[in-house]
Amino acid sequence: MSNLLEKASIILTPTAYNTSEVLCVKPSDGTGDFDFSRATEATRINSVGLIETIGINLPRINYEVGCGSWLFEPQSTNSVSQSNLLNPVSGGVVTPNAAISPDGTTNAIKVNFSTGVNSGSLIYIGGSSATASTQYTFSFYAKNFLGDGKFRLRVDTNTQSTLVNENFTATSEWVRYTHTFTTDAAASSFSSSSRFRKFTDNNEVLFFGMQLEQQSYATSYIPTSGSTVTRNQDVCTNGGSLASINSTEGVLYAEIAALANSGTVRFLGLNDGSSNNRVVLLYHNSDNNIRAIISSGGTKFVDVNSSVTSSLDFHKVAIKYKENDFALWIDGVEVATDTSLNAPIGLNSLDFLLSGANNFFGKTKALAVWKEALSDSELQSLTTI
Repeated sequence: MSNLLEKASIILTPTAYNTSEVLCVKPSDGTGDFDFSRATEATRINSVGLIETIGINLPRINYEVGCGSWLFEPQSTNSVSQSNLLNPVSGGVVTPNAAISPDGTTNAIKVNFSTGVNSGSLIYIGGSSATASTQYTFSFYAKNFLGDGKFRLRVDTNTQSTLVNENFTATSEWVRYTHTFTTDAAASSFSSSSRFRKFTDNNEVLFFGMQLEQQSYATSYIPTSGSTVTRNQDVCTNGGSLASINSTEGVLYAEIAALANSGTVRFLGLNDGSSNNRVVLLYHNSDNNIRAIISSGGTKFVDVNSSVTSSLDFHKVAIKYKENDFALWIDGVEVATDTSLNAPIGLNSLDFLLSGANNFFGKTKALAVWKEALSDSELQSLTTI
């Protein structure tokens, strides 16, 4: 594998960055580095497993899955106005700053659920706007303190009580729980009666980091302290150069994971600044599909997709392109070939988007480019998990 990497013209791993820059391992002279922007702060899981806030225009290396990966996410708004504050209700008892939370400070909230049917703690989402018939995801961290750890999440809108009435069981470790739901057809706001409520009498559970967002999945934690907060999207583009990319032949490789199993198309790949000439891989907008597209002179010569068990898992993907010679490899298996390919023209950039849109939102452990078409044995070695 080391000899194979020595032949690569571009190598990106989650190792180094500056403000507004994602830095390549190769080339080391800066000519392959990416431009990066995000106009707000964001959070990540750091190398010791704690939630950490990262400044404006700083890329995030996230350690949620053990080893680091670049984390690129869409814009999202936390509609919980007080993400780490709960209000007691119906006999519930709330104790702030009761234990060490997932950010490493003593700011976890303890809730004693008492004996009342609705005893517990109100969540600060009352009055937040809701879009009718739309998917939302509520997420939070919880840890059992005393009892069997069982409790319920209740979410109400202005038109529907107990739209969500979901049971959870906290464990002895901090876990981030999520629940995705669809609002009713007449909803326009969330209700102040939304709460964590009793399941078992006198249970005590620790909570941290409540988040409600208009997404089909939970994004990274967005802290709030009095009003809703929006985290802007991550944009990573303009990597590589004419010197490090060969239009005639080459290989594009990535080890990537999606943020959701379905959704909009997300592009990652080589291009000429447009969609006329491109070598791209993407998560298709159907469930658990990885797709490869090659265009030359405005004509699409290759458009294939292959299913994977879960796009949420990391997959090693390689596209080989050469005149009349295309192959797509995923996790050590050649899943598609084509012998009628026209090579692209004028490829000069490596981007986590295409033509300014369809940003690749996901996790990236590795990204590499070769200026020559690798052999089948090399591609198998490169992509084997």
